[in-house]
Amino acid sequence: MIQLADSIKNSKKFQTVKTIVNKLKSNGHVAFIVGGAVRDLYLGKSPEEFDIATSATPDEIQSVFEHTKSVGQSFGVMLVIVDSLSFEVATFRKDMKYEDGRHPVNVIYTKDQKEDVNRRDFTINGLMLDPDTAEIFDYCGGIQDIQSKKIRAIGIPEERFSEDYLRMLRAIRFSNKLNFQIEDETQKALYKHASNISSISVERIRDEITKIIQDKNPGKGIIQLSESGLLKCIIPEIESLKGVSQPVEFHPEGDVFRHTCLVLDMLDDDKKSNTELIYGALFHDVGKPDTFTETDRIRFNRHEYVGATITQKICKRLRFSNKQISHITSLVKEHMKFGNVEQMKKSTFKRFISIDNFEDHLALHKADCLGSHGNLSLYDYTLRRMGELQNEPIAPKPIITGDDLISLGLTPGPKFKAILSEIFDEQLEGNFHSKEEGIELAKTILSKQ
Repeated sequence: MIQLADSIKNSKKFQTVKTIVNKLKSNGHVAFIVGGAVRDLYLGKSPEEFDIATSATPDEIQSVFEHTKSVGQSFGVMLVIVDSLSFEVATFRKDMKYEDGRHPVNVIYTKDQKEDVNRRDFTINGLMLDPDTAEIFDYCGGIQDIQSKKIRAIGIPEERFSEDYLRMLRAIRFSNKLNFQIEDETQKALYKHASNISSISVERIRDEITKIIQDKNPGKGIIQLSESGLLKCIIPEIESLKGVSQPVEFHPEGDVFRHTCLVLDMLDDDKKSNTELIYGALFHDVGKPDTFTETDRIRFNRHEYVGATITQKICKRLRFSNKQISHITSLVKEHMKFGNVEQMKKSTFKRFISIDNFEDHLALHKADCLGSHGNLSLYDYTLRRMGELQNEPIAPKPIITGDDLISLGLTPGPKFKAILSEIFDEQLEGNFHSKEEGIELAKTILSKQ
């Protein structure tokens, strides 16, 4: 039995899941809260979600509740909706033979909750809880492993992983999230089967990687992925950062891989849930191996542009949306521009800070500095200069347009864009404020041409 905090017991989620369990019981079925929610409750944490396991079949679940939705009926999983809250309710089952490293060939329902526990992934996720009595049912040694801070596969580790190779990523995610060690036999099986991760869909892999690097210790998560052999199978471009030396005066922390892990860790905690930003941080120096040169010192000339191209390819491979790809790639491509902020003209600076999602670029620059030399002077300068410009429009509508240049007799062509850009820079500098002044400036520029 565990003591549940009043804030959890009285929460709407807990009260609703308790109602669902009791309704299943009153209809003659066995039901428990199961999995990660029980683990979190034992650790004194508020679960993000509650799952329910029951002896009721999907048809019986539908007959008990007014609002249900099938989310995996062939595997005995139904969604029960009560008071606008949704909960997964799964029938006790024992999985049979697996052929694709993901799905069982068939599923057999069971009335025995012990059999249901035996087909789950890790002991810490194999606990069941009666919400009425707060009694925990532990058939796999999960409580002992929580107390020992161990991630241990239920039963034979190789069998658990071969059933669903995504569990290898989940082991690392739970290890990183909970700061638990992966138990030796489980780790050996993980390392042995790492290459089989390629049998899992890219979307499922990407979502697990995202969860790993959006947690409190993303750098540690990337290191674990590398040590296990999973990283080179999923994102070999990040594995290739290992051993790429950097100039000590700018990067006392070590090679590019070490730097990348530190940058992930140095992102502000409230920024780590930002998917595009965290991947921008992961990929920001991915162009360095291909641009490494050593003359007077180690240099990576234009690595940001090479890296942007590589990043775009990785993001497409990981099936990100076009909008996400554009955002992540921009973070990589623009991250070196902060080195020039003190020399930027007002117009150039305004253009720079008007980049879409500039707050993400700023957050990446801060983490990039903290993950290397630790000097935030350019970050502070950018904030200070932005403050000085806060009463000025950052990206105003151009006063002079292409139609104005045509009216002055200029034929559309290659010069058009360059002249309009020069005039817009003058506008951003505050050197003219009206159409008339802009026309006069345009005439001056055209006469020099």
